[in-house]
Amino acid sequence: MIEGTADMFASHPVATSTTVDEAAAVLSDVFLPVQVDPTNGSSDVSMHLNALTLGRITFGYMRFRNAVRIRTAEPVEYHLDVPVHSMMTARADGGAPLHGTAQTAGVFMPGRSVELDCSDWFAQVAVMIPRRDLQTELERLLDEPVSTPVDFDTAFDLASAGGRAVSQALRLVDEGSRQPNGALGHPLAVRSLEQVFVQSLLLGQPHSHSASLEAPRGRSGSRAVTRVVEMLRDDPARPWTVGELASAVFTSVRSLQEDFRRSLDTTPMAYLRKLRLERAREDLLVADPDGRTVTEVAARWGFLHVSRFASAYAARFGELPSETLRR
Repeated sequence: MIEGTADMFASHPVATSTTVDEAAAVLSDVFLPVQVDPTNGSSDVSMHLNALTLGRITFGYMRFRNAVRIRTAEPVEYHLDVPVHSMMTARADGGAPLHGTAQTAGVFMPGRSVELDCSDWFAQVAVMIPRRDLQTELERLLDEPVSTPVDFDTAFDLASAGGRAVSQALRLVDEGSRQPNGALGHPLAVRSLEQVFVQSLLLGQPHSHSASLEAPRGRSGSRAVTRVVEMLRDDPARPWTVGELASAVFTSVRSLQEDFRRSLDTTPMAYLRKLRLERAREDLLVADPDGRTVTEVAARWGFLHVSRFASAYAARFGELPSETLRR
């Protein structure tokens, strides 16, 4: 657990806000779109925020003087909320409540909006982790591709071994952030801290792939498939062909197809199509409906027939792309 009254990441102040509109604007800019409402009748929330980016992970420390309710938009990334003073009650997509304290943090998944009821004098560490990076790190640990998202248990026991490891990683980031010429000034050290934090979370908090991490490694996964998956994720908008992918990993088209079916129960092109749909959804979730169109987003990700794109999108996500854009 992380306890104490000192602000974390104090050498990286972002803002001190006195109104709900200011607080919402600051949090939306650093993390994701939110709505902030006081719950005690006062319009003065007196929020302070420190934040920094380590690699591609955003770390923040926020504190409120008065009780507030925070409603988030549908997140694109993973979020970890670690209370350090007072308590909160959180609900993801209106589900069962999580009671966050100095002993219990919350892990929140992409695609599920969250409502947090925070008591007076509430403070927490908030971490935003890109889902692409988290899945890539999981694949490195497993030495094989992963075809389904990582779905964490929401309640994170900070007194557990995994909780202590994540708390220690947060302290390392905090200590590094306070040193002007310290480790955070070196790219390799930043990458190492980033990996330590993500691996601590993956190994310490139960999730949908925990059993695979704990299973004995009988044989390595297909390195050709792993490499191709990395290539596709790095540049999904590129007009890849199966022949080009097979050549890049020094194998035949037939072998690559068979390896994909055996490892992921799909084909390279079907995997790429799924990946492009996910990236299109990310764009639609954050796009301004008055400034972007479904056609533009579809074209960006290689879907030239909008009707086919809309049909595939609806089959994948249960709603039309125009509905996502309006929301």
